[in-house]
Amino acid sequence: MINTPEAAARLARTIVSDIALYNEEKIHEGLKKDNLIELLSEELEEGEKYYKGRVDPELVGKTNFFNKAIVDILIKRNGDIESHIW
Repeated sequence: MINTPEAAARLARTIVSDIALYNEEKIHEGLKKDNLIELLSEELEEGEKYYKGRVDPELVGKTNFFNKAIVDILIKRNGDIESHIW
């Protein structure tokens, strides 16, 4: 069970990076149409379930590493994609 913030954040980034790697087309479409979370709902739910299963529940409750990884990896890294949301 992961119980350090650094390791939990690293795991979250790894999971979301894998989602990004295998879903590039969905990410581009989701950012363009402002429905990214809907398009990747299954992948994100599965990833979050895996994350929560590996990280100490107390740490999960105190942090938002998984959501931060979604923003940092899926959204910020793709800021060059034309979208009506920015």
